[in-house]
Amino acid sequence: MTTPKQEQSPGWPVGLDMASPAEQAPGPGHHPWHRYVALGDSFTEGVGDPEPKNQGGLRGWADRVAEELSAGQPDFAYANLAIRGLRLQQILDQQVGPALAAQPDLVTLSAGGNDIVFRRSDPDKLAEKIDAGVEQLTRSGATVVLFAGPDWGATPVFGQIRGKVAILNENLHVVAARHNAVMVDLWCLRDLTRPGMWDPDRLHFSPLGHHTIALGVLQALAVPHSLEPLQPKALPPRNWKEARAKDIAWAREYLVPWAIRQVRHPAEAPLVPKRPRPGPVFGHGHLQAVHPPGLPAEPLSLKEA
Repeated sequence: MTTPKQEQSPGWPVGLDMASPAEQAPGPGHHPWHRYVALGDSFTEGVGDPEPKNQGGLRGWADRVAEELSAGQPDFAYANLAIRGLRLQQILDQQVGPALAAQPDLVTLSAGGNDIVFRRSDPDKLAEKIDAGVEQLTRSGATVVLFAGPDWGATPVFGQIRGKVAILNENLHVVAARHNAVMVDLWCLRDLTRPGMWDPDRLHFSPLGHHTIALGVLQALAVPHSLEPLQPKALPPRNWKEARAKDIAWAREYLVPWAIRQVRHPAEAPLVPKRPRPGPVFGHGHLQAVHPPGLPAEPLSLKEA
């Protein structure tokens, strides 16, 4: 894969320490990207990081990354096509085409999380589908960023799929190496295992978690930025009975309703991306938005998944 200014040499390590042209020119705006499109599900949409003043009422790590990338780049444009609840094949079918139509030079793709939680999902087959999608994206010449999933080992219920997540992650490292993509390894970001990094639903990241992920993405791209690492406030110790009671309350309030929604799929108006068109980021730049075919001209209001 060739970035706008540099071709990565064979055998270059794939991970958070990947070099980029930005390392040669520190300071805001010193990177080769001008049009960023984010693909994915609730993780990329920003669920867990509410911001009423933002499009769609959410912020999230992708918005935070776009904010930093747009600093000092008046022509920078950003679109976020992610929609909560989508599975891998839906993301590939519904988002890759519009993303390519927007002619991005930077694409982030995180998909498969909603697939891996189901008992019969196969991490090897999921990786094969992701590989095909990444190949399509990299053929456009865009820099592609992938994500290895976080470690859910300490999480009730989802700790049971830890092995499947690990297998998918290893496969994704192979996919990234094959297509010369940038890998952001959330499993290695051990701060994400702290409770303060997660939303109360334990399915999505908190604002601090999204901030930490944004910092990891910018480090992977070797882009100068203004984000500072934040240490989550330590939670008071809980005894076994209290922890068990809170786990039961969490399952009743969040897990069971979520599982029922996955099975029933009620007929309702489809959700749409919060930023369907590439455009300026929070007042930075003056680039005219481009409307990819197949997407609404304006973002609609989003319902809770």
